[in-house]
Amino acid sequence: MTSDATTQTEQTAIEIEKLRELIKGARVVLWDFDGPICRLFARHKAERVATDLVDWLAGRGLHNLLSASERDSPDPHELLRAVDLRHPGSDLVAELEERLTQEEMRAAASAFPTPYADPLIRTWTAVGSRLAITTNNSPKVVSSYLRDRGLTSCFAPHIYGRTTDLHLLKPDPHCLNRALSAMGSAPSAALMIGDSPSDLSAANDAGVPFLGYAPDGRRARLLREAGGASVVGSLEPLLRLLRGVG
Repeated sequence: MTSDATTQTEQTAIEIEKLRELIKGARVVLWDFDGPICRLFARHKAERVATDLVDWLAGRGLHNLLSASERDSPDPHELLRAVDLRHPGSDLVAELEERLTQEEMRAAASAFPTPYADPLIRTWTAVGSRLAITTNNSPKVVSSYLRDRGLTSCFAPHIYGRTTDLHLLKPDPHCLNRALSAMGSAPSAALMIGDSPSDLSAANDAGVPFLGYAPDGRRARLLREAGGASVVGSLEPLLRLLRGVG
């Protein structure tokens, strides 16, 4: 074995041990939804949803409600947040949020399960950890997806998603704090699995250890630049560790 190969093997062993320590103390696991559990917009693209929401606003003479950068955003949650910032609690925001929920429901019907997510969820439940969803997506959408995958019993009733208080979307830790309070868990006994800097920020503010899921280099870089110390490109190592074969 070459020196480079030896170094790589040693580094892999170190990363696996860090993962083992991270999950060992997790009595409660808080999952972001879109990313770690599924690719919600795998076919029903988020960019298309964002464009449709902008067009809907424009059709009501509200095109200039958003800045140019907001209108070009591929993230429908950013649009929703921007409109709520200008008209908090308004009927306009409520209707826009409902339109987004409908689009998310359509997307859920064709969402791709994240590789290894389903068996990991079932295994974590089987070994005695309690699971919750902490997401910016609609809880109705999450419930629909989990029901279709036969995963409802692994999470219910602990699904904490978007509410009418849109200023409390992540990176605000509100949904994490709701989950911790409802489950009677100390932050240090929990683990958050997320795929974005906003997930990391929410976990940090809630005092919850964080594991980043980044299936590509761009997301991994964003998480590490935001301060993510533990990032995996696949959920398989966690599944192997929980099954005692890691």
